[in-house]
Amino acid sequence: MNSVSIKVPASTSNLGSGFDTLGLAVKLYNVIRVERIAASRIEFDWELPADDRRWFCEALGAASKIFFRSAKVKSFGVRVGLKADVPMARGLGASATIRVGFIAALNELAGTQLSRAALLELATELEGHPDNASPAIFGGFTVSGRIGKSVRCLSVPVSSKLRCVTLIPKFGISTEVARKLLPAKYSKADAAHALNRAALITAAFASRRYEMLRGLFDDRVHQPYREKLLPQLSRVIAAGERAGALGGFLSGSGSSIMCLTIDKPLAVARAMHKALPDSAVTILTPDVKGFQVLPTK
Repeated sequence: MNSVSIKVPASTSNLGSGFDTLGLAVKLYNVIRVERIAASRIEFDWELPADDRRWFCEALGAASKIFFRSAKVKSFGVRVGLKADVPMARGLGASATIRVGFIAALNELAGTQLSRAALLELATELEGHPDNASPAIFGGFTVSGRIGKSVRCLSVPVSSKLRCVTLIPKFGISTEVARKLLPAKYSKADAAHALNRAALITAAFASRRYEMLRGLFDDRVHQPYREKLLPQLSRVIAAGERAGALGGFLSGSGSSIMCLTIDKPLAVARAMHKALPDSAVTILTPDVKGFQVLPTK
């Protein structure tokens, strides 16, 4: 095999209080095409602005190094193409789609047959945490974290009846900047509240009783602090809930805001957009497959 294309779903993470732990894959995709070349370097077959080129060079360079070291095979050069529908810096796991897609492509080209669990280990090393990499790899609703030196992930399928109404502002938010706003310590009450909400959210998804999600996204761990970067957050969520959403939350570290609903997606979308008109709104459904290797043409 000389070339391969990998289709990787976007994801939302945290889902309120499930900080760095909960994730959900959605049907919005990046497709990464990787072609093996004779030169021992990474090339790009599309024009990139200087800042984007720097990020891609660093991210894919690190991914290549980690993959070949872990797979214990001789490295080779590649040319990378990208069909991008997942916006960067919007809290929808764009960086995870690119890293996951790239190491999955290298796995195919090298014929190493690393398992998805093994690829998650590599992606987590690259991302720093598994909350977006897990749904990108396994699909569905995921609960994941580091246990000792390894990463453990549990994934459950999600019904297409659940709609993820996603408001995407024109501006992005840096994950690094958003993390710096979080406090070093939390009160016992806030810690107990977060444990309760994360456990109830997980139980609702695992039992597919999505109506039980109502009232569970009142986070105290990160959203109140990150709202400084997105002052419209509470207003958009409240508008979605009044229109019939089960609840809403900041997607990842933002800037996207997501509301979940079963039967009123259009009304929720209209209400969210009215609360923040200078944005795009899309109605997404859960992805249950994770990344896919596309047939060669």
